[in-house]
Amino acid sequence: MKPAAVRLAPGLAVLCALVSGVALPLALAPFDLWPLALLAPALLLAAVHGQSPRFALLLGYLHGIGRYGLGVSWIYMSIHVYGPAPPWLAGSLVGLFVLAMAVFPALMTWLYARFNPRVGLPAAAAFCGLWVLLEWLLTWFLTGFPWLLVGYAQLASPLAGFAPVGGVLLVSLVSVASGVGLWWLGLEMRALRRPWALAAGLAGIWILGAALAAQTWTRPAGPPLEVALVQGVIPQDIKWQSENRQAILERHLRLSEPHWGRDLVLWPEAAITWFARDAGGLLAELDAYAAEHGSTLITGIPDYDRGESGRAFFQNTAIAVGAGEGRYVKQRLVPFGEYVPLEGLLRGLITFFDLPMSHARSGPSGQAPLTAGRATVAMAICYEVVYPELVRELARDATLLATISNDTWFGDSIGPEQHLQKARMRALELGRWLVRSTNDGVTAIVDPDGREVARLPRFEPGVLEGSVVPMTGRTPFAVVGSTPTVLLSLLLVFAGVTLSWRRRSV
Repeated sequence: MKPAAVRLAPGLAVLCALVSGVALPLALAPFDLWPLALLAPALLLAAVHGQSPRFALLLGYLHGIGRYGLGVSWIYMSIHVYGPAPPWLAGSLVGLFVLAMAVFPALMTWLYARFNPRVGLPAAAAFCGLWVLLEWLLTWFLTGFPWLLVGYAQLASPLAGFAPVGGVLLVSLVSVASGVGLWWLGLEMRALRRPWALAAGLAGIWILGAALAAQTWTRPAGPPLEVALVQGVIPQDIKWQSENRQAILERHLRLSEPHWGRDLVLWPEAAITWFARDAGGLLAELDAYAAEHGSTLITGIPDYDRGESGRAFFQNTAIAVGAGEGRYVKQRLVPFGEYVPLEGLLRGLITFFDLPMSHARSGPSGQAPLTAGRATVAMAICYEVVYPELVRELARDATLLATISNDTWFGDSIGPEQHLQKARMRALELGRWLVRSTNDGVTAIVDPDGREVARLPRFEPGVLEGSVVPMTGRTPFAVVGSTPTVLLSLLLVFAGVTLSWRRRSV
């Protein structure tokens, strides 16, 4: 095969990099234009193909600005409305965050141009591996921000069948490989000795995805559970005022009243605004009332603990009472919302850096599932559901997934829909039903195939009724996690670099 010498002019390369960045969030919820998830990596590779490492660094940075500038624009709502910071300051802080996150794809494209080939199909393979390694890095580096992973866009495509096998990172890998492969096929159709082989390989990925989607990995562990998911719609500006505690409680009780007797009643994150250790009498009453009706109530409730210094640290918890039991303390905390990075510099600078609960302490690993009658429930609180490996670990002994959140912070933005999309992927990865209760949406029920079965309208108080089935058995992803995909990505990078340098030396 004759190496390709195509290199875009600088202006066109810049345009492709920016468009590829904007295209990625458009492929995700709530836009759901999933074919753009194939276009975005292909455009970025077209932009950096044959460029110098320095220019590739710039192109990756521009891609990151487009990606995060649109994809995490919902952060502005949190800072401006609930900070409250003036528009110029909120916009500046979001802009700084976008500029910081754009460093990651910039490093990826620099590595591609610096150590990888500028020619040949092996270059494309190495690019795919680098893309997925970047996504994996974002699941843990500096606590992680795995928000705009390309695999989430494929929940409605045949490629979703790879999720129970290797998780969202494997879906990302086959998605990027599909887009990059199509680009390379179009670029090198005449030069390839066997273009049909590459075309057949790409078609095979999609056929295999469809076949895997038809595979049943888990099975029912018992009869269905009747559930009631409560959406209270408590305005954020009154939620933590002590004089509103009773009214907030009464709203959740009033919404729940017709639904006692169902197997599980689920309230949102911090639905009760007393601290758990100060609400013993209330919790005892709820326990007795739910048990009398044969129901389990799982609710979010704050708590606090005192360290060795005697300083109080908040804990974001969920507890089960009535026909179930257990307590879960949130492990992955939200930066600025539950703890403040560089606290000595930022605390007190603006109200946003001193939000309620921003002195939180994380819970330990290895916490046992909650119980809800005959079901064992893996609980993820808010932001935790975006971490594939954390939820996999939480669900090790669980038959049902549950997540509670308070997405009120993000208002009428794209953030809550993106958040639900990630929860749907967790259900698909692990082959479990998932129930999700939020303060003002999106409250939803998701089946083991990651499909949204039912939801409540946003910003309207209500209760979502439905049936879910406790599931047993484990998907391949539940057993091995993301490790095989990470190793495969490393292999693609290594092989791509090695083969390309050999070709250049011939």
